[in-house]
Amino acid sequence: MGKAESVSLSSSKLALMDEVMAGRYVESGKLPGFHIAVMRDDEIAHSSVVGSMDLERNKPLQEDSIYRIYSMTKPITAVALMMLVEEGKLGLDDDVHLHIPSWKDLRVYVSGLPSLSPDAPPTFLGARPERPMKVVDLVTHTSGLTYGFMSRTSVDAAYRECNLGDHQTPGGLDEFIEQLSQLPLDFSPGENWNYSVSIDVMGYLVQKLSGQSFGEFLRTRIFEPLGMTDTAFYVPSEKIDRFTSCYFPSPDGGLGLQDDAGDSSYALPPKLESGGGGLVSTTADYLRFCQMMLNRGSLDGARILSPKTVAMFSQNLLPKKQSMVDMLPSSMGVFTAAGNGGVGFSIGCGVIMDAASAHVPCSPSEYFWGGAASTIFWIDPKENMSLVFMTQVMGFEGDLRRDLRTLAYSAFNESYI
Repeated sequence: MGKAESVSLSSSKLALMDEVMAGRYVESGKLPGFHIAVMRDDEIAHSSVVGSMDLERNKPLQEDSIYRIYSMTKPITAVALMMLVEEGKLGLDDDVHLHIPSWKDLRVYVSGLPSLSPDAPPTFLGARPERPMKVVDLVTHTSGLTYGFMSRTSVDAAYRECNLGDHQTPGGLDEFIEQLSQLPLDFSPGENWNYSVSIDVMGYLVQKLSGQSFGEFLRTRIFEPLGMTDTAFYVPSEKIDRFTSCYFPSPDGGLGLQDDAGDSSYALPPKLESGGGGLVSTTADYLRFCQMMLNRGSLDGARILSPKTVAMFSQNLLPKKQSMVDMLPSSMGVFTAAGNGGVGFSIGCGVIMDAASAHVPCSPSEYFWGGAASTIFWIDPKENMSLVFMTQVMGFEGDLRRDLRTLAYSAFNESYI
């Protein structure tokens, strides 16, 4: 009996997953390659590597290739924050200004043109929010903050104008927080769900309350204890040959080069360590993180979180138990991570509330997220299973998540629920 069958999965169905994903996405030229790893019951039941890590240099993808994981950094930052919650350094119901005093008088944008030009202080009309921003609003993206790339509101435009969150911001996270103190909120905290720099603010809170730089906290408190030896905010010179190039869908078809692994800014430590999207990692490292969470907070003798805290990642923390779709700003349209519905938000992750509404195979309490370069993970505590999918294409539009879920869950010989 193979590894897959020993944990009630079908090796032939998992091989079919590789075949379909390779044909649909790699052979068609939509992705340069991918690495899929499936874990169940503490066993790596399946791991497959297909395609290239660097099309220009004709380098095949490897088991230990290093990827930009972008927003798959967010759940790691969320774990770091919850470690400090467990230590009594802060609480989810704390007003954020208790820890960031300069944010006490944040206002909600009404009109005007915010600016961070040294010669032109922000000139906008702002209203007092309905209530203060709380830490839980950062955790769930209901803070009133936004992302510049949303290109939806005047506040988004102000973020772009000041290049908010640039990884080479000279003053790092401190300057980032000061910039935000000069800008209005997009809406009152708790009013909407809006993807944002909230998780980067959580990284700042970890740095401030721990007394360590954010990167040092992650290294000493999470990565080293879990044996995540290739996860960091940059790729050191001795590992650069394992770093993948990143691509984008070319308008004429195929893929264009977005970030050359041989000439990438990721070869140098950033000045701003982004908890929302700055890490690089490997499939094996991220699977270690997932395994710790499936093991209710510990792995190989290293206790990162308590089981009760880990259980919160499977709970919807949005106000009044609403879904992400319920809380999206009307001008945003459908946010792809929200799926068809039935998806809430927990601690830095989406969480399945209603499997039927999701229209794909999944389990209630399963939590997940993805990265801008089309990386994906999910953790299914009910089935004691996790999946990590790594590739490197920015701006990909397609049915990757649907196909992965359908094919991976079709490999179950036995369900635990």
